[in-house]
Amino acid sequence: MNYLAHVYLARHDDAAMVGAMLGDFVKANDIAGYPAVIARDILLHRHVDSYTDSHPAVLASKELFGEGRRRYAGIVLDVFYDHELSRHWQRWCDEPREALIARFYRALAAHEPMLPPRLREMLPYLVRQDWLGGYATFEGVEETIARVSRRLSRNGELLRDGVQDLVRHRDAIAEGFERFFPDLVRFAEERRAQLLTSSS
Repeated sequence: MNYLAHVYLARHDDAAMVGAMLGDFVKANDIAGYPAVIARDILLHRHVDSYTDSHPAVLASKELFGEGRRRYAGIVLDVFYDHELSRHWQRWCDEPREALIARFYRALAAHEPMLPPRLREMLPYLVRQDWLGGYATFEGVEETIARVSRRLSRNGELLRDGVQDLVRHRDAIAEGFERFFPDLVRFAEERRAQLLTSSS
């Protein structure tokens, strides 16, 4: 999943939201120096990503992408799923989307000294350009995918071209999200409970 979904799954606690973000920046072997709440959500981030990659609805959606572009389909789907979560936010969350995103940005700033260098470098752009808020529009999806493609060492054009498959199969992929996301929410709740039990 992409950033907004990870933050949504950790919305109960500001530090947990920071941990959910750190899952893309900190290796599982390097969590010992973080507070327990943050460390748990770093681990949960990895579990969520693995669950997402193996879910039947996600696998079926990846098959809709053209040959060559399929290897990057997971990135495109992650971003589009944040778009779908944004579009239907009130179905999933009582807290307004803008309020949760603002709370997350404040939490990142409050924990800035412990953020890895790469995330500290990204932080001003993430907040100023409101990356999480940008998922609300399809143009934001396209901009995010273009931004990610520029960070790839090669084949960035294949990632950008994946937007064509997304547009072509948008309804089917959105239906796949509807099948997948409730399962993910249940999985994350169960796995967080397990992590809490194992650390107590």
